[in-house]
Amino acid sequence: MDQSARYADLSLKEDDLIAGGGHILVAYTMHPAAGYGYLEVAAHIAAESSTGTNVEVCTTDEFTKGVDALVYEIDEANGIMKVAYPNDLFDRNMIDGRAMIVSFLTLCIGNNQGMGDVADLQMQDFYVPPRMLQLFDGPAKDISDLWRILGRPQENGGYIAGTIIKPKLGLRPKPFAHAAYQFWLGGDFIKNDEPQGNQVFAPMKEVIPLVVDSMKRAQDETGQAKLFSANITADDHSEMIARGEFILEAFGPDADKVAFLVDGYVGGPGMVTTARRYFAGQYLHYHRAGHGAVTSPSAKRGYTAFVLAKMSRLQGASGIHVGTMGFGKMEGGADDRIIAYMIERDSVTGPYYHQEWHGMKPTTPIISGGMNALRLPGFFENLGHGNVINTAGGGAYGHVDSPAAGAISLRQAYDCWKEGADPIEYAKEHKEFARAFESFPGDADKIFPGWREKLGVHK
Repeated sequence: MDQSARYADLSLKEDDLIAGGGHILVAYTMHPAAGYGYLEVAAHIAAESSTGTNVEVCTTDEFTKGVDALVYEIDEANGIMKVAYPNDLFDRNMIDGRAMIVSFLTLCIGNNQGMGDVADLQMQDFYVPPRMLQLFDGPAKDISDLWRILGRPQENGGYIAGTIIKPKLGLRPKPFAHAAYQFWLGGDFIKNDEPQGNQVFAPMKEVIPLVVDSMKRAQDETGQAKLFSANITADDHSEMIARGEFILEAFGPDADKVAFLVDGYVGGPGMVTTARRYFAGQYLHYHRAGHGAVTSPSAKRGYTAFVLAKMSRLQGASGIHVGTMGFGKMEGGADDRIIAYMIERDSVTGPYYHQEWHGMKPTTPIISGGMNALRLPGFFENLGHGNVINTAGGGAYGHVDSPAAGAISLRQAYDCWKEGADPIEYAKEHKEFARAFESFPGDADKIFPGWREKLGVHK
């Protein structure tokens, strides 16, 4: 049934919709299945995402038609369609009237993903008007809170050198805590990897007190504050809260140095919101494990990594993993920097929409996945700044001298870039960075050809 007469209005102008502030706008790439017309399918998507069904029903009245989602723009040649969703379509909390990402996803990435007349459909960008923006939690904490703890300036406090305890699974409590201590002697931030939690061989009630002791010893020896991101992911919200409360009690006076990591993609918006609201005093670390199932560049359905990151800021993530923009081991390219810009800046133009955040706290780009000191200068040059958290697992524990030396080499790589220095010349005066060349010779050969002769390494 062609529903374009009701669910499409191509006379609507995007600037007018934005000025009106009454709609969330969504841009999709879409191709219809064979035998279907583009506008016909686009209208069906809008109908299925709002007030419609596949037949006329007797219960529809004029008010219902007033909250129809409307296709307002199509570009059939490039497979692009845009839909305006009235603000009133979206579910609100009973307890406080706030908006929720789960409703946004239910409508805009709901049944339309399985429709038989759609060959592919992927959300590329969305725009949130000021009134709806006010109804999302946004972050409670941001990177400036971590800079303060580390004794850094509150603005442009710079690179936070972090790691992931490796191996990601298999360490018992004492080896795990010792690995944390080794890194903290040179670095700032340690996170649980996403599967690390309460395994039978590493119970949280044994691991966490030992990590607390490692943090205290490292702080005493270095005279510097340290940070730990603890995984509280669980199916049950009560379990998440129990984990978080135990961790905060264990860290005691150092509890402000603890972030809470949640697997936000596999756990869903409810998990993120539970952590954001119940533990509003902690930095909320959104791990996006599993997101590639829908966000991979090879995917043709779901939504992109850009959309995922933008949603995370609305939900209240203090930081989210954004990939390595082609400089690490994960999928992505240099132009992925727009993901970082959208979550960290107050005024940003995305792939399809300009978004004003109206003072909502920023979400920190967290860089992880195959990074080491040799790859960082190029990464910073592409991004244009170093106000990120970088969790380099192999990049720290793979350093030939020690995890602490690996951590120091990471910070030296940032300093090298910040000073505009030649990395080879900089390495001659900075041992840990120089030894990173020997630690990761494959990367060194690729990024800095001839480094052996220049640094006097003959093996």
